[in-house]
Amino acid sequence: MPELPEVETTRRGIATIMPGHVLKQFVVYEPRMRWPVPSDLGRNISGHEVQSCERRGKYLLINFAHGTQIIHLGMSGSLRRVTPDEPRRKHDHAEWIFDHARFLLHDPRRFGAILWHDNADGPLAAHILLARLGIEPFDPLFTPGYLHEHLRGKTLAIKQALLAGNIVVGVGNIYASEALFRARINPRTAAGAISLERCRRLAAAIRQTLGEALESGGSTLRDYVNATGQPGAYFEVYAAVYEKANQPCGICATPIKRIVQGQRATYYCPKCQRR
Repeated sequence: MPELPEVETTRRGIATIMPGHVLKQFVVYEPRMRWPVPSDLGRNISGHEVQSCERRGKYLLINFAHGTQIIHLGMSGSLRRVTPDEPRRKHDHAEWIFDHARFLLHDPRRFGAILWHDNADGPLAAHILLARLGIEPFDPLFTPGYLHEHLRGKTLAIKQALLAGNIVVGVGNIYASEALFRARINPRTAAGAISLERCRRLAAAIRQTLGEALESGGSTLRDYVNATGQPGAYFEVYAAVYEKANQPCGICATPIKRIVQGQRATYYCPKCQRR
């Protein structure tokens, strides 16, 4: 968290404001994040025009003519637009200043990242953080057949296979639980045991779950806000199982169960999602 819908919602927010404008100044207030923010990054991009704002998996990509700023929001980060005179808050670690707009990166846990990929270092897709990412869930090539083929032979639990990100990106912890519930697949089922028919249900559930999250502006559990500072509404509108332990399943009324997989909480209905 933030996951793909939150990152994409943020991207859509900044993509209407940053491209075509010169970044007047990029300021780093706290360089100690997941990886140190490059000390020369401010000098490298200040005074240059933003070409476009894209996303790959959970990474925001701010493209300049000479390279790309790679941003990860970590566990609790957000990138929001603020007024010209709004004071910087605690845990606001970096600032993008334009003539017409101002943005602050907020990251209380400092698990996020702000890195730089220079065009001289080769294709952006070959960057170590991006090279092993799986297919995007809304890519037409993400089909039941693709999912079934890439799950074949895997003994780890299906939820863990989805979280790994090397088959399909963006299905983080929250939306994995929700998509598996929608597909009626137990999260502990071995990934390689998922049939083609269940892959059809799962691929459709992933797309529908992430689509609803995008429609509602993502999810806000604790700290996330979008580029305009607004929280996401997914939980209030759509969430069926996540953080609903012991509450009745909306389909069969069986109490939702919570387990831990790979140090992450998983929520499911033991009746609707039998192994």
